[in-house]
Amino acid sequence: MDVAIRQFVRGRAGNCCEYCRLPQSAASFLTFHIEHVKAQQHIADDSIDNLALACPDCNRHKGPNLTTLDPHSGELVRLFNPRTDIWTVHFEFQGAIVAGLTSAGTATVRLLKMNTDERIELRAELLASGE
Repeated sequence: MDVAIRQFVRGRAGNCCEYCRLPQSAASFLTFHIEHVKAQQHIADDSIDNLALACPDCNRHKGPNLTTLDPHSGELVRLFNPRTDIWTVHFEFQGAIVAGLTSAGTATVRLLKMNTDERIELRAELLASGE
């Protein structure tokens, strides 16, 4: 993937994880990943319409998944897609917690483990610092 595409994806995302919204500046010791929304093992698509900026935690937990099981209904639920979905329709911040507003949002929060103690603590520190 060339530098221009990487810069475009970072700029489009505002240098924030497109899943949990963590800013790259808050984790300067980590390099955020250019992530394939639909993993290459499913479809060979390196187009900008299939790329998203993801923090290492979100990228690692998402892996190649496109869906997961809803813990309440047991139904198969699709994950949030940052290229086709609007973040604020599917999620909201409740203080330092990312809350799912839809089944896709709730499933994504759970699968990507967005609300581990460490991640909540980091977001709380960011809120306290005004970042």
